[in-house]
Amino acid sequence: MEDKKIKTKVIRPKFDSDLDIIELCKENIEDESIFSYGTISDCSLENHEADRITFKQVIFKKVIFSKITFRRIELLNVRFENCDLSNVDFNEASLHRVEFLNCKIIGINLNEATLREVIFENCNGQFAFFSYSSCKQVAFLKCQLRSSDFQNSTFSKVEFQESNLVGAQMNFTSLKGIDFTSCEIEGMGINIPDVKGARVTTTQAISLSAILGLIIK
Repeated sequence: MEDKKIKTKVIRPKFDSDLDIIELCKENIEDESIFSYGTISDCSLENHEADRITFKQVIFKKVIFSKITFRRIELLNVRFENCDLSNVDFNEASLHRVEFLNCKIIGINLNEATLREVIFENCNGQFAFFSYSSCKQVAFLKCQLRSSDFQNSTFSKVEFQESNLVGAQMNFTSLKGIDFTSCEIEGMGINIPDVKGARVTTTQAISLSAILGLIIK
């Protein structure tokens, strides 16, 4: 069901009513492993590394990820709820119909990732990396994204609501059609062509003009 709070058409993940409990350990986390139709909760994952691991129809609850490198991870119909994914390496990940709810994603690496129908809600994503990512139908709702990096990304139907983007880097990313009026964007890194067609308040426009070196008389 579509969330009425989200202006963009982003569909939240859907799950079967009966999900098994999934136990993750060093013995079953390896390249191209597949985990599906289950829940992973109240645990800590530490010092794991795998390539092209897949999670399908999985709910993570109160899981702490520590020193995790899952490059080219595939997430399909997945929910992270009250999880700590700080500094997780998901470089070149593929996310389809995924939501992060009340999560700590400080410094998460989603560089060169593909995001389709993804929701970040009430998340702390300071210093998060999204550079060179492809984002389509992605919503950031009430998120802390101070000093995050979205440089050289592709946005299509992406929205930011009531989020802190102070010092975020958006250089070489087209912001056409994006509404920043409910967000904090002081010190946001941009180039003049990037902001063409973006929606901002008068105060925000003055702030951006200073960043771009414009003089308003």
